[in-house]
Amino acid sequence: MLIRALPERALATIVAEERDRLALWLPVLVGAGIGAYFTLTREPPLWLGLVALVAAASIGWLGRRRPGVLVAAMAAAALALGFAATQWRAATVAAPILEKRIGPTSLVARVVSIDRFPAARRVTFDRPRIAGLGPERTPATVRVTFRGHEPPLKPGQWVQARVSLLPPPAPAAPGAFDFQRQAFFQCLGAVGFGLGVPQVTAEGAEEGWDRFTLGLERLRQNITERVLEGLDGERGAIAAAFITGERAAISEELMNAMRDSGLAHLLAVSGMNISLIAGILFVCVRAGLALIPPIALRYPIKKWAAVAAIPGAFAYALIAGATVPTQRAVLMITLVLIGVLVDRQAISMRLCAWAAAAILLTTPETVLGASFQMSFAAVVALVAVYEVFRMRGRFDVDAPRGWARAAAYYLGAVALTTFVASAATTPFAVYHFNRFAVYGLLANMIAVPATSLWVMPWVVPVFVLLPFGLEGWALVPMGWGIDVVNWTARWVAGLPGAATVIPSMPMAALAVVTLGGLWLCLWRQRWRLAGVPAIALGLASLAFVEPPHILIDGEGKLLAVRTEAGGLSLSSAKARRLNRETWLRRAGLEEPAPAWPADGTSADGRLACDAQGCLYRDHGRTVALVKHAAALPEDCRVAEVVVSVVPVRKSCPGPRVVIDRFDLWRNGAHALWLSPAGVRIESVNGERGARPWVVRPAAKDRGDS
Repeated sequence: MLIRALPERALATIVAEERDRLALWLPVLVGAGIGAYFTLTREPPLWLGLVALVAAASIGWLGRRRPGVLVAAMAAAALALGFAATQWRAATVAAPILEKRIGPTSLVARVVSIDRFPAARRVTFDRPRIAGLGPERTPATVRVTFRGHEPPLKPGQWVQARVSLLPPPAPAAPGAFDFQRQAFFQCLGAVGFGLGVPQVTAEGAEEGWDRFTLGLERLRQNITERVLEGLDGERGAIAAAFITGERAAISEELMNAMRDSGLAHLLAVSGMNISLIAGILFVCVRAGLALIPPIALRYPIKKWAAVAAIPGAFAYALIAGATVPTQRAVLMITLVLIGVLVDRQAISMRLCAWAAAAILLTTPETVLGASFQMSFAAVVALVAVYEVFRMRGRFDVDAPRGWARAAAYYLGAVALTTFVASAATTPFAVYHFNRFAVYGLLANMIAVPATSLWVMPWVVPVFVLLPFGLEGWALVPMGWGIDVVNWTARWVAGLPGAATVIPSMPMAALAVVTLGGLWLCLWRQRWRLAGVPAIALGLASLAFVEPPHILIDGEGKLLAVRTEAGGLSLSSAKARRLNRETWLRRAGLEEPAPAWPADGTSADGRLACDAQGCLYRDHGRTVALVKHAAALPEDCRVAEVVVSVVPVRKSCPGPRVVIDRFDLWRNGAHALWLSPAGVRIESVNGERGARPWVVRPAAKDRGDS
C-alpha cells in the first residue's frame, strides 16, 4: 500500500507547488496525442479518439476529489483530444491523390496562387479538369511548374495547359521528409510540369469566401511584383520576403548563405517581424495622440494604440501568407495587446500555451513541421529565461540609462536572445536540415539590429505609399539595410567551417530532447533541472547514428553504398538529384565519395562491378546489386541479399532476402544496414504503413512497371 501511495503523494506535491503551471502541459499532451496518431501504421477507426476522450473525461469527473486521479484523467483527455482532432482533420481534408504518372494531357483549372522563382513559375490550381481522368479520381488541387515565357497569370483566372502530372513524391529514404503527408493535408493531389505556354480561358467570377481568399492572393502577388520592380535583384527578393513572405525569388546561392550564417529565420515572417510591425504601429499611434494634449490628458491613448495595432498586425500576417510562425506570432501579439487593454502582464508562458493549443487543434499536422517546432521552441525558451531573470530581479526594462548604456543593454539582449533561441532550435534544425550554423551568434549580432532598427520600420511606409505608387520612397532606404543583411550572410557563410553537416537524429532522440526542454522550461521548482540530462541524452544519440550501408531509390534509378571511410558512393552523378542531396545530407556528408567503378573494384575493395551489376561486401555480408536479369543466377548463389532493379520473375533460392523492381515499386526507397548479426532492411512504405497519404500503386499497374 505504501509503495502505491508514493507516486500519488509525489504527484500531489507537484500539483500543490506547481498548480499555476499545470495548464501549460495541456498543449504538450495534445501534441503528444497528435504524435501518437502519426506513429500508427494503419488508420484507426474514426470513433476511437472521441470514445477515448469521453472515457477520460468521465473518469476525471468520477475521481475529481482525488488529485492524482483527476490529473491523470485530464492528461489522458488531452492526449485523446489531440488524437481525435487529428483524426477529424484527416477525414475533412481527404481528397483523391493521383496514383501514377499521366501525360502529356490537358489541364483546365483555376489559378489559386503563384510562386515566382528566378527561372520558373510554380502555379497552384484548384477545381482541375484533367483529360483521361474521371471526376472521382481527380485531385482537388494540383501544382504545376512552368518554365520559359508564359502569360502573366493571376489568382482567379481559368487556364488551359498541356501538362505532365505525377503523384506527390514519396520520401527519398526511410525516415526522410514525407512530402506526400504534407501534400495530403494541403489537399494537393498531384504535381508536375507544364509543356508549352498556358492559355488564359476566362477570368474568375468569385463569390463568398473565394472572393476574399483569391482577392487576398491577388493583392499579395501585386505587392510582390511592385516590390520586385521597385528594388532590383537580391534586394528586391529579400524585401519581398520581409513584406509578403514570398521567398521564391531569392537565388539559391543567397539562400544557402542565409542558412549557413544562421540568418534564414529573418526571412520567415514570424515573431520578430509581427512584433516589430505591431510595435511600430503602437508607438506611432500613441506618439501621434500624445501630440494632441486634449486627447492625451483625458483618454487612455495607450489602450487606443493597442486597439489600432491588433488589426494592423493581423493584416500584415494575412499579406505575409499566414504561415505557422505568423499564426503563432499573431495569436501571441494579440493576447499581449489585449493584456494592455485589461492592464495585465503582457508576455507569459500562458500566451505560448494558448497559441500552441489553438494551432494544434485547428491544424494538428503542423506539429510535425520544422516551422512549428522551431518557432515554439525559440519562444518557450526565451520566455522561460526572461521569467527567471524577472523572478531574480535582474530584468528591469524601465531602469533609467544613458544612450551608451542603452545601446549596450540592447546588444546584450540581442546576444542573449540569439544564444537562447539558437540553443533551443538547434536540435530541430539538425533533425530537419542536418546543418548547424557555427557563427550564427556573430551573424545575428550584426543582422538583427540592422533588420529591427532599419529594415522593418520601412515596411509600414511601404504599405502606406503603395496605393499612391510612391512605395519607391520607402523601398530604396529599406534596400540599404537589406544590403547589410546580405553582406553579413555572405561574409559569415564564407568563414572557414561556417556550417557543419550533421547526420540525422533519430525521431526518438528528438522526442527525448523536446520533453527534456519542456520539463526545463515549463516548471519553476528545482525538479525542472531533471530536463537537462534528458536533453543531453537525446543529443548524445548523434554519436551513435549509423547511416545505411546501402540505399536504393523507389524507381531503382539510383543506388548508393557506404565506403570504408564513411562516405557515400553513388551509382550515378546525374540521376535523381533531390534523392542524392537528401541521402548525403542525412548521412552528414557534403560531397559524395568517388562514383562506382564501371568495371572493376573500388579503392576500398568493398564494391566490385561489371556491366551486369555489382557485389558489395562488408561485415562478412555479401549483397548483390543487379542491373540485368542475366546476372541473377550467379548472384543468387553467392549473395546473401539480392537487390535487383529489374523484376525477379523466378525464385532465387540462394539468398534469404530478395528486393526486386516490384518491391521498390510497391514499398518505395529501401535502406539496408549490415552487421555481423545480420541484415536490417527498412522501406519507406513499410515504415509508413497504410495511411491515407501513402500512395500505393494499383495492382493492375504491376505489369507496366
